[in-house]
Amino acid sequence: MTDEQIIDCLQNRQQTNTAFRMLMSKYQERLYWHIRRLVVSHEDTDDVLQNTFMKVYKNIASFKSESKLYTWMYRIATNESMTHLKKNRRNSKQEGLESQEDFLNKLESDVGFNGDVITKNLLAAIAILPEKQRLVFQLKYFDELTYKDISEIVGTSEGGLKASYYHASQKIREQLKQVEFLE
Repeated sequence: MTDEQIIDCLQNRQQTNTAFRMLMSKYQERLYWHIRRLVVSHEDTDDVLQNTFMKVYKNIASFKSESKLYTWMYRIATNESMTHLKKNRRNSKQEGLESQEDFLNKLESDVGFNGDVITKNLLAAIAILPEKQRLVFQLKYFDELTYKDISEIVGTSEGGLKASYYHASQKIREQLKQVEFLE
């Protein structure tokens, strides 16, 4: 089914449940990995994904089709992820944990992570980026979204996104050069 057909079915009370299952089937994995790259932990990802789909379900009637369905859903998933991270950051500060250390500990203890040293170093370099650069880099590099789609998700101009991606790439490159000499 196309997104338009799914939206039509979602807005028809008799077909809502079937259409929502189709929507989840179509986008669940894609959103899962987007959220996972942001929050790292599988358990946290599942929670954020569930919250994302609940918000999509509650707000689908207000979807205006001015943007693509998946960019609208990515925006919800991104906002839910950022809310989750901010909540965890407050808790981490209370416990005295550093965010990058916390990230690396989560990554290494996650049974779902089976990456090599290069992947771990890349993810560690991404983790030290400022929040917006990290988000833009992940949406462009991993999700392979266009700047236009990222603009709809993040609410920033395409020019600003290009600059954020460039600066993020440069910081990651520099971080990886430093790591290379240490190992």
